[in-house]
Amino acid sequence: MFVKVTREDIIEGLQKSANIIPAKTGAAFLRTIWLQAENGSLRIMSTDSSLEFVGKYRAEVVENGLVGVQGRSFFDLVRKLPKGEIHLKLDPESQNLLVHQGARRYKLPTSEKSWFQDFAAFPAQGHVMWSGDFLNELIDRVFFCISDEDTMEAMACMYFKPVDERVEVCGLNGHQFAMASFLNDDIKGIMPPEGILIQKKYVLELKKWLTADEIELAISQKRLFFRTQDQSETFSLPLSYFQYPDYKNFVSKLSVTGVSDLTVEKMALAEALDRIAIFNTDNNRCTYFLFDDPAQLMLQSQGQETGAATESLESTFTGDLKKIAFPTKDLLEILGHYHSSNVRFSLTGSEGPCGITGEDDTDYLVIIMPMKIVEETYYSEEASA
Repeated sequence: MFVKVTREDIIEGLQKSANIIPAKTGAAFLRTIWLQAENGSLRIMSTDSSLEFVGKYRAEVVENGLVGVQGRSFFDLVRKLPKGEIHLKLDPESQNLLVHQGARRYKLPTSEKSWFQDFAAFPAQGHVMWSGDFLNELIDRVFFCISDEDTMEAMACMYFKPVDERVEVCGLNGHQFAMASFLNDDIKGIMPPEGILIQKKYVLELKKWLTADEIELAISQKRLFFRTQDQSETFSLPLSYFQYPDYKNFVSKLSVTGVSDLTVEKMALAEALDRIAIFNTDNNRCTYFLFDDPAQLMLQSQGQETGAATESLESTFTGDLKKIAFPTKDLLEILGHYHSSNVRFSLTGSEGPCGITGEDDTDYLVIIMPMKIVEETYYSEEASA
């Protein structure tokens, strides 16, 4: 193999490729970045045995060939080189990759070619265009509610489900649930009826790869594929096949008879909670909501070592609920995902699920479980939604 490339053409692809491979641990073949020179381009490929990245970049190919190198070392070297042309040549005698740039000379050991396995091909049919910017926003709005524990199976996944004319995107961790929905006939058309599950760790890597540009999306029986509009880069990940919880059960509780209703200005509430959080402790990490006055929401928190805080906000409240407690930091994070000036809390009880919606966020719902009030200054979290 002998290929001439410019650093500017390949550095971004190298970084994306290096992002998904182990840094120093793990099997050597998984720490490999593969370089394939053919047909006037250089293909850069990497995998961690689940995620796959393939990028094709402009190059002057003098001699076709395939070479594998220790990925992080190669990326770090190219990253630290100045702009300009780089020559990559396989030495047939030593089987080292020779890297030249002007007077600079480097030599890198190569991997066994037998380690290379073909990467999953982007499906020839059934792919649709989608907005990378829109997908990024969807991920942001549900990602924080997905469980971090792989042992939670489906709850450690982001769920896409076609429902009637829409696609619902969900995240659930047992005490919080987020759902964003959207209309897109093309996306809905390629979704299997049962929906698709993507593990949280893979969603995180997908977000690193995504930009605001248009992308192509395709779904095979086992994998989900993304490709740039110019088809120069492909990123794919495995689908999971766990059974996702029936979230309609607890969503439906928000609309039954007897639900209390609170509407409050989002920014004023967030600022108050941010101040009250100063008075939270490890044993008392919540804020009391008191509803003695339908036009004034009273917020309280206290800690044995930190003192006490009380604030009141203008609000509109209807219902019989007298008091409820929410984890302060969790509620602050939730409010940060709303665009609306005012948010509405649908309160099913002091220990029941609470739905949060916004007048300008009609396609977005977050459900949070309140803290169980054990005694005046101590709270424990409900186990699940």
